[in-house]
Amino acid sequence: MTTMFEGETDHLVPTTSAVLAESELFVMAGRLIGHSLINGGPTLSGISLAVVHALTSGSKELATTYLSLEDCPDIDHREIIGFLLKEEMTEEETSRLSSLCMEWYFPAPTKDTNKLLLLQQLLNHAAITRLSVQIKHLKRGLKETGIWPLITSRPDVVPLLFPRDSEVEITPQMVLQSIIWPQVNQSDDSDNDLEAETTQVTGLFRQFLEEASSDNLHQLMKFWVGWEVPCQELKLEVVQSTGPNHMPTSSTCSERLRLPSHYTTYQALYADMMLCLKSVETGFGLV
Repeated sequence: MTTMFEGETDHLVPTTSAVLAESELFVMAGRLIGHSLINGGPTLSGISLAVVHALTSGSKELATTYLSLEDCPDIDHREIIGFLLKEEMTEEETSRLSSLCMEWYFPAPTKDTNKLLLLQQLLNHAAITRLSVQIKHLKRGLKETGIWPLITSRPDVVPLLFPRDSEVEITPQMVLQSIIWPQVNQSDDSDNDLEAETTQVTGLFRQFLEEASSDNLHQLMKFWVGWEVPCQELKLEVVQSTGPNHMPTSSTCSERLRLPSHYTTYQALYADMMLCLKSVETGFGLV
């Protein structure tokens, strides 16, 4: 799996990978974001406000005003830049800060250095300046989808395109109304046992959704579709179980969740679903 953004939630920035930049994958990412908006798909949440403003307004000065230490994705660099917030730095801290400044072609700090100005300059370099190619490519991809006039003429659209994860609360009703539930075959030659199992499993899963917290619903969406917000159509299937160890699986590209048919109790389904939700960081939606 290729990671195109790195850092903390609501402070994600494009990765500095030169390979990704040279391959123009960020242009493709911009197209995906634009087409997803046009077709009512999921938006890209959790991006740094500074990056969002650098991308949509084109104003480096405006983007800089939204910078914070959390926008620096490298923990070591963040720690070093944070030294500038201290009243006094140790000799070791001064040495580390000087090394970082020289690495990024800034003058080494002295006693007369304006610490807050240097802090802003270093953060700007970490989160915006050295990512200028990636941001430029994202903008180009967005423009190719035709939504750029909307973004520039309607600034109120930007928060809808790049919402804050901390402000996006998923409710059970939001998920329930997006699900395409499996249709039980009512023909005379249908498998009555599978029909009964399908009805039972979907009922247990509905209970799981109704009782789930917003955090668990976010994780469920990542397991189900690879995003943290519901799509317009969430496909649900109940498949023939191969045994008690058969776990729920998902196909994120087709937005499809498959539940095995062997669940007879809510406790069993709940336990397996929670295992699935814990797998999203490493299993890419598969257990």
